[in-house]
Amino acid sequence: MQNDKFRKEVRTSIAKLGNNKELKDLSNKWVIETAKHRYSYNFTWMGRPIIQYPQDMIAMQEIIWEVKPDLIIETGIAHGGSLIFYASLLELIGNGEVLGIDIDIRKHNRKEIENHLMYKRISMIEGSSIDKNIVNKVKEFVRDKNKIIVVLDSNHTHEHVQKELDAYSEFVTKGSYLVVFDTCVEDMPEELFEDRPWGCGNNPKTAVLEFLKNSDRFQIDKTIEDKLLITVAPSGYLKCVKDVNERW
Repeated sequence: MQNDKFRKEVRTSIAKLGNNKELKDLSNKWVIETAKHRYSYNFTWMGRPIIQYPQDMIAMQEIIWEVKPDLIIETGIAHGGSLIFYASLLELIGNGEVLGIDIDIRKHNRKEIENHLMYKRISMIEGSSIDKNIVNKVKEFVRDKNKIIVVLDSNHTHEHVQKELDAYSEFVTKGSYLVVFDTCVEDMPEELFEDRPWGCGNNPKTAVLEFLKNSDRFQIDKTIEDKLLITVAPSGYLKCVKDVNERW
């Protein structure tokens, strides 16, 4: 009874936060200002740079604990911190693997990842995440997996993310999540991305919204961003509510 009462209080609190426009605007301003200082680069997980906001790391921990996946697929490896993070959570659960995909796994990063004690739960594929040959390799990897989470965090242009969504959404199982990071680009000033091919009107959020027009398998889990307030993935936490008709 006490736990039920506590959960109800938490749900009520989250709903109030979600309806607080002033607070949400303030949170967005905070994200914009800290982005100017490369805030997300300040953190590591078990010794590897993770390049994520701690708030989103907590959200991913909650998702992974809830789903207890057999496999987590992430596009975009960088220094490998996220792969290590996910692998360490799966190690605590006692089951599951992580598959990282990147067009360029730099030699020094590969070495650090492969030397890490969590590498026993990690596999990596080098190549473009939207290349048909790479997608086919992933299909073979996931064939015997029952619960799969997908995280998209590579090239942030609308076109690239749209192609990733089309290719990787079919791997996500009912009750699990498809997480698209850096949807916040849509709500940030153009000058923050002058040296990037993405920006306002051309980013992960625009791709997500377009994707959802043609898919009834996923719904934006607004409760996650409402409770976080500070996140790089507004409208990017997608819960899978229907299974695919066929599994390859």
